[in-house]
Amino acid sequence: MPKQKTHKGTKKRFRLTASGKAKHRAAGTSHLASRKSKKTRRNRRGTKVLSKSMLHQITRALAGHSS
Repeated sequence: MPKQKTHKGTKKRFRLTASGKAKHRAAGTSHLASRKSKKTRRNRRGTKVLSKSMLHQITRALAGHSS
């Protein structure tokens, strides 16, 4: 029986927590941050939790590999 492969782009960008939520890095953090306000830069530090609406697609794309 064929198995579902892990989507490699999703594996690089998301990680599941122990309770099943998906963590990700905030968008717009890699470069060109000088034009953004100090509040925006501060809020984009660290990781964010993904909204619940996209969680099912992410867990399916990860296919059990969240690290």
